[in-house]
Amino acid sequence: MTVTSASLDALDVDPAFALHRGGKLEVRSTIPVRDADDLSLAYTPGVARVCTAIADTPELVNDYTWVSNVVAVVSDGTAVLGLGDIGPAAAMPVMEGKALLFKEFAGVDAVPICLDCTDVDALVETVVRLAPSFGGINLEDISAPRCFEVEDRLRSLLDIPVFHDDQHGTAIVALAALQNAARLTGRTLGDLRAVIAGAGASGVAVTRILLGAGIGDVAVADSKGVIYTGRDGLNPVKEALARDTNKAGFTGSTEEALSGADVFIGLSGSTVTEEAIMSMAPDAIVFALSNPTPEVHPEVARRHARVVATGRSDFPNQINNVLAFPGVFRGALDVRATTITENMKVAAASALAAVVGDDLSEDYVIPSPFDARVAPAVITAVAEQARLDGVARR
Repeated sequence: MTVTSASLDALDVDPAFALHRGGKLEVRSTIPVRDADDLSLAYTPGVARVCTAIADTPELVNDYTWVSNVVAVVSDGTAVLGLGDIGPAAAMPVMEGKALLFKEFAGVDAVPICLDCTDVDALVETVVRLAPSFGGINLEDISAPRCFEVEDRLRSLLDIPVFHDDQHGTAIVALAALQNAARLTGRTLGDLRAVIAGAGASGVAVTRILLGAGIGDVAVADSKGVIYTGRDGLNPVKEALARDTNKAGFTGSTEEALSGADVFIGLSGSTVTEEAIMSMAPDAIVFALSNPTPEVHPEVARRHARVVATGRSDFPNQINNVLAFPGVFRGALDVRATTITENMKVAAASALAAVVGDDLSEDYVIPSPFDARVAPAVITAVAEQARLDGVARR
């Protein structure tokens, strides 16, 4: 369509368009430039002394530039929200939003970068070349299974935190909520058998963090059913899942595996019947996290499950990544961590779960993103664990 003032005005009738007009971010200076003296310090000739010092001692870049407090929010636009592969230009409003949340919830400056390339080698090379300008890399909305290789390679090549939020942000918050749901029902993670629908970025990451945290058993299903060793057509990521999951040996559908299960976590965009939820164990836990349409409607799930969570803000127990990623990066940046370890993710989840405390109830297994205690708790836990893991540089 041809963009005109009239067409923009028509779009702006929708408050979402009106809010986004002109973008959601801007760059502001941190120091005044009032006269020639200020200019001579902020730019030439004064800036040359700082440049020379950094050339001699490169780590000074963290003290005398913004690098130590800025994250690149990087996407190729191939898996944006529930919209799919809409490209880098259409992904920009989401990346701007992510940067906004970094600043609002943890005081981290973030720059949205949407790349016009989808080849793994090109993505990795581009991010590596950009990396000297940033203290961390937040990967966002890159489709699976490419996202796994992109993150793994960047983590091996860079000495700054690299974090794919679609994977690890979801995993941290889901683990925190599940820890509290288990506590509410008088169980531990080790007592639980879980079924996860979805073997994309978030499904794999949630599975991995639950395994690391000691879940009793977990089966993962994709569009063809439960993943198991020997199933035809598995890619390397799913082959690894098959080796490490499904001790019970299920080979059928998601709904068949749910019979007698304690936990359902939906990250697939598929649907699950009420009968399948009815077949779960007593005090069942249902996290139907697909957006905007959960795998099972929360009101239906609540007829049969003790705890229900969704990815939506209009139901209790929202599993929202904003509970995790701002604090995780703030904690990592504060100690100039070289990476984000699995222990740091688990520490973030435990800290997030602890915020709920004695207020735990069926409708409150995870705190609100607007709870002022959330970010400080996650920041402290991540920074302390980075020191314990030996990845902190300060």
